Amino acid sequence: MNFKAERIHIAIAGGIIGIISVALVLLGNPANMGFCLACFIRDTAGGLGLHRAEAVQYIRPEVIGLVLGAMILSMARGEFAPRGGSAPVTRFFIAFFVMVGALMFLGCPFRMVLRLAGGDLNAVVGLIGFVVGIAAGVFFLKNGYSLKRTYKQTMVEGLSLPIVQLVLLILLVSAPAFIFFTAEGPGAKHAAVIYSLGAGLIVGALAQYTRLCMVGGFRDIILFREPKLLIGFCMIFLTALIGNLIFGKFHLGFADQPVAHTDSLWNFLGMVLAGLGCTMLGGCPLRQMVMAGEGNADSAVSYLGLLVGAAFCHNFGLAASGKGPTPNGKIAVIIGLVVLVCIAFMNTFGKKEERS
Repeated sequence: MNFKAERIHIAIAGGIIGIISVALVLLGNPANMGFCLACFIRDTAGGLGLHRAEAVQYIRPEVIGLVLGAMILSMARGEFAPRGGSAPVTRFFIAFFVMVGALMFLGCPFRMVLRLAGGDLNAVVGLIGFVVGIAAGVFFLKNGYSLKRTYKQTMVEGLSLPIVQLVLLILLVSAPAFIFFTAEGPGAKHAAVIYSLGAGLIVGALAQYTRLCMVGGFRDIILFREPKLLIGFCMIFLTALIGNLIFGKFHLGFADQPVAHTDSLWNFLGMVLAGLGCTMLGGCPLRQMVMAGEGNADSAVSYLGLLVGAAFCHNFGLAASGKGPTPNGKIAVIIGLVVLVCIAFMNTFGKKEERS
């Protein structure tokens, strides 16, 4: 594929994903939350009973479809390659703190774009923090940061997370007594399973084909002046903005935005933490789920870190709400920043000392 065609494909994929995101809101998903990996993983954790915040308990089919869509297309293209072994425990904790940051902001990078397209100006503050976090991560990358190489794994390792997603789909459809469903709140707002699953499959396939990643986009801009990956997210923003304007879902301002708070400092710091952590992992939550679908066991570990992080945030009062951040959440974000900077230093400058 030539360079121009690649950009066109990314733009088309982004446009389609933006349309899907608006459609999911019209079909029942919460406003400005047509697609949010942090929110959906949080809801799934609640659906499994890993936390008991009743407003956010629902196994989200979008995540299931995302992983399976990436798996199906990667297999069809001969790109499914089980691999892993690159500092899995470290990746788990980095992903854990990415979720802490995301739930302080109340959304992943994907939702940040959708919030912007809905007129939520708090997302501008989050975007600035996100870019600052990525820039900090790029500083370490330029100085040699690495979690070491991956190794070829068995097919069982590569298929582990897709199989888990299939089990979750069975649990969602069969609805046994031990699975939790929200009666009211954001978790109760969702499109029908068939639409959500179909949307996830399409987004997963498109993201696998184009390598779409917001962290990668900003990283490539900073390192190589290459805007290719950001074209996709610009198109997501543009098509979602047009859709919101057409259907009356655009509300410009800071106050009274759906599932959002107006504390600029903690919106900023939450996304600094998320941006730094995602850069250290090698991709945003969307990219991690796609790579897990491609057989990457390290990305599957990142999914587990996000899942446990979401459960921990709600069990210990770390997650923000529409009323604002909690004291525990503020402490957790600061701890997360300190921990991630320490990990980055040890895997950058510490290695140089070992080699000398």
